[in-house]
Amino acid sequence: MSILDRINKPNDIKAVSPRELPALADEIRQFLIANVSRTGGHLASNLGVVELTMALHRVMNFPGDKLIFDVGHQSYTHKLLTGRKDDFYKLRHYGGMSGFPKRSESDCDAFNTGHSSTSISAAIGMAEARDLRGSSERICAVIGDGSMTGGMVYEALNQLSQLGSGCLIILNDNEMSISHNVGGMSSSLSRFRIGKPYNDLKNSVEKTLLNIPEVGYKMARGVKRSKDSIKSLIVPGNIFSEMGITYVGPIDGHDVNVMTEIFEDAFDLNKPVIVHVKTVKGKGYKLAERYPEYFHGVGPFNPETGRALKDKSCDTYTDVFSRALVSVGEKDERVVAITAAMARGTGVRAFQRRFPKRCFDVGIAEQHAVTFAAGMAVDGYIPVVAVYSSFMQRAYDQLLHDVCLQRLHVVICLDRSGIVGEDGDTHMGIYDTAYLRSLPGMTVLTPRDGQELADMLEYAVHSVDGPVAIKYGKGRAYTGLSSKGQKLVMGKAEVINFEKTLGQGLKKSLAIIAVGSMVETAVSVRDRFEAEAGYIPELINLRFIKPLDRDRIAETLRRFDCVAVIEESVRRGSVGEEIAYIMVSEGVTTSFRHFCIKEETVPHGSVAQLREREGLDVDSIYRELYETLCK
Repeated sequence: MSILDRINKPNDIKAVSPRELPALADEIRQFLIANVSRTGGHLASNLGVVELTMALHRVMNFPGDKLIFDVGHQSYTHKLLTGRKDDFYKLRHYGGMSGFPKRSESDCDAFNTGHSSTSISAAIGMAEARDLRGSSERICAVIGDGSMTGGMVYEALNQLSQLGSGCLIILNDNEMSISHNVGGMSSSLSRFRIGKPYNDLKNSVEKTLLNIPEVGYKMARGVKRSKDSIKSLIVPGNIFSEMGITYVGPIDGHDVNVMTEIFEDAFDLNKPVIVHVKTVKGKGYKLAERYPEYFHGVGPFNPETGRALKDKSCDTYTDVFSRALVSVGEKDERVVAITAAMARGTGVRAFQRRFPKRCFDVGIAEQHAVTFAAGMAVDGYIPVVAVYSSFMQRAYDQLLHDVCLQRLHVVICLDRSGIVGEDGDTHMGIYDTAYLRSLPGMTVLTPRDGQELADMLEYAVHSVDGPVAIKYGKGRAYTGLSSKGQKLVMGKAEVINFEKTLGQGLKKSLAIIAVGSMVETAVSVRDRFEAEAGYIPELINLRFIKPLDRDRIAETLRRFDCVAVIEESVRRGSVGEEIAYIMVSEGVTTSFRHFCIKEETVPHGSVAQLREREGLDVDSIYRELYETLCK
């Protein structure tokens, strides 16, 4: 029996002997590589924290103690060690195990995460709740060095310094190499600095000095100042120390036994402690160590070669955007590109290589990215900010206050708009229609296909005066419409084809208004009507979801017996909701069907499965509309 086979429920790792821990780490890595190569998922980040997670499980008791992972894409080992090994075959599959911590999935998942820089805030909240309740559970947050660029971290650290009880923060620093001060001496000094003998001695000396009449207080302050001055020269982590937070490290994040001792001592201090560990992203899988960015998040792949199993010969919307961005950059030197630690994911990398001085990666700091862009726009540049839709939610205030209220020409490009798939509810880009359309002066475009995305970027850069956003989906760019779209005109929709005479058994005429990614679905619905009912509905590509083509919409509502709106957005704040308002205000009584995301959250699963779940697949739409037209 393997060591991993002996771990079937929380805390089983405590029965594993120290000499067996390296072998267990190897087994966990082989298990992760084998399973993620079949299901897809976040590989490199999980391989890097195997020993770190093991050490925490050696000193914490679950589900009573609380472990919060920042972002959460590094929680696979935690799931393994809490008895979920048998669920990995359906990792990120519909109805299966999430790739992120989920409280609904296990009592051992203390906090739902998916976005960065939130863990310390959550941990402090749990610590304060624990103190109010008078309980004694251990609380720990694990945060990566990349997440430390998020401003929310420093807001949390400001409060952490005021916490009077225990809260352990693990700073997982996974740069590509281990720095020179990691090793035996550093680990020994770290253990000594937070160990019980050292702290007992320190407290005893301070107490003795304070008891000396008249001069004791001054002597104690002098000793502390001298100690802090010397420490500032030789001990890293001064930003934490200056805030009154005990800093330890850096230590080797792949030595379970050393980390176990240090974490135990840190918890025993019963005060805020930051332990800085150095890890290697992708550890144990040479391809992931060499290409950690590629193996950060992958689909199914061949573990021998690292090559993806899915055919990637077709252009994605990200590929189209990448080429279009370089094109507009070549034509206009005022164009600059901004990304928040996602140059590769958003397609900005090509622009970065072509125009390195005009490309800015600000780290995981979406709020800063938007206001930084506003500052450049004030001085005459045209910033293109490329961010995933779900991450731009974090910068709503900056979009409103710094960009829109000043009517600045900033171009926001939202990748992963709509249903994203396997990453689940925290990554769904289904709320962008609602939050973008609420912003004053914001123009919002949604392309029907790859060519229209390229046209819209050119239009947004050179033909729009003020803030503009383009939102487009993840994955393959649609190419089914052979004809090039009509010229873009502000706020005007595109009619792709006109109705024919009603066909087999149909009593009503139909127009379909499709938004962005749903044009492809609408074309398939139209083709189904032609093949099975002998009737071709009118198809309208909305193009602009703000401003809406009110004249075209009102005329369509009056001319057709039934109008359907198809969009990959939540109902509240949707385009369909406004079109329903237009119908009421115009006094039109046509039959209206709105196909959208009716649930407020969408779980993980394939895009096809989730669209079927929400009634946004071709079969569901066709059946409902066919029945409507036959009545």
